[in-house]
Amino acid sequence: MTDRYLIPAGRSQIELVILRSRFISTADYTPTVEAAKAFIAEISQTYADASHNVYAFAVGFGATVTHGMTDDGEPSGTAGKPTLAVVKGSGLGDVTVVTTRYFGGTKLGTGGLVKAYTESAQLVLSEIPRLEKIEKQTLTFAIPYNLYERVKRLIDRHDGQLETEEFGVDIAMQLIMPQSEVDSFAAALTELSAGRIMLD
Repeated sequence: MTDRYLIPAGRSQIELVILRSRFISTADYTPTVEAAKAFIAEISQTYADASHNVYAFAVGFGATVTHGMTDDGEPSGTAGKPTLAVVKGSGLGDVTVVTTRYFGGTKLGTGGLVKAYTESAQLVLSEIPRLEKIEKQTLTFAIPYNLYERVKRLIDRHDGQLETEEFGVDIAMQLIMPQSEVDSFAAALTELSAGRIMLD
């Protein structure tokens, strides 16, 4: 499992008009299922007079991802499924796409709907700004004074960020570290201290 993946760095919106039907796609960063549902509710309320508010989301990334989708009244498989396929193929995690449709009076047919919803999702995700999210873990442990400088160098080597230090009988440290570094850091710390330092 990777602890680094791309997420939206903001919201984006595009509009397509196909045979007088308006497709408005909005995408945003949604780090939890609750955030995804809140975003979907917000867009559905904003466009409460629309014919359909179709959505698809991915919360998490890779092996630990939760997906959701709806056709919202469009023929089964013509809207939510193609939108979710685009979300899955986008390389983004923690993202929700809602495509709002205002029916223009001309039926697009199942093939036309799949194409329209696919294009809308592709366009909005191609516009969205991206940044890298790194899953991190908080570590706390105490070290003797004679290991202080060596442990600080070890923290740097494993991309750790020292949050707090408390100087008492020992030095209590709290730091944040990328999850992918934790196991190797713990092993190096055990070796450095001959097994005396244990991570909480």
